[in-house]
Amino acid sequence: MVIDNHLKEKNISLKEKLEKIKVVITDNDGVLTDTGVYYSEKGEELKRFSIRDGMGVERLRKQAGIETIIITGEKSGSVKARARKLQIEEYYLGVKNKLDLLDEILKRNEINEENIAFIGDDVNDLQIMERVGFKATPADGTIFIKKIADYICENKSGNGAFREVAELILAFAVKEGL
Repeated sequence: MVIDNHLKEKNISLKEKLEKIKVVITDNDGVLTDTGVYYSEKGEELKRFSIRDGMGVERLRKQAGIETIIITGEKSGSVKARARKLQIEEYYLGVKNKLDLLDEILKRNEINEENIAFIGDDVNDLQIMERVGFKATPADGTIFIKKIADYICENKSGNGAFREVAELILAFAVKEGL
């Protein structure tokens, strides 16, 4: 677990940030998957997802009432199938500028930027991560994201990074009415 120095510089504790989280937004490829994709002559066939990450989605919802949203640049049927399996109602495929969705998500969920945790791994996540309350990246996230992340996971993408962040949030979540 690596907690970025900018939290210390701003005198903000991890606890203060995590207590405010009401929604977790995650990228797919490089967070929920291991960045690999299997292709055949028919095109994209398979992506690998972690069962433990799926349990993280479920635990956030059941233990703290925190929903998960997926935003990905890919238009992959496997992402849609995984979202349905995990009962994730809000997911966005084929998004080239993730920041464009932020205001819509805030309004729909009646929350502020500080109420969002975002888990990302690459440059296409930078803009949205700069605006949210808590930002995390898998151990193998790119250096660009590691520079701004509040939290760098011990686990790699597709191998429990989402679950690690979920458990961190659950450790500090204010359980309103649960």
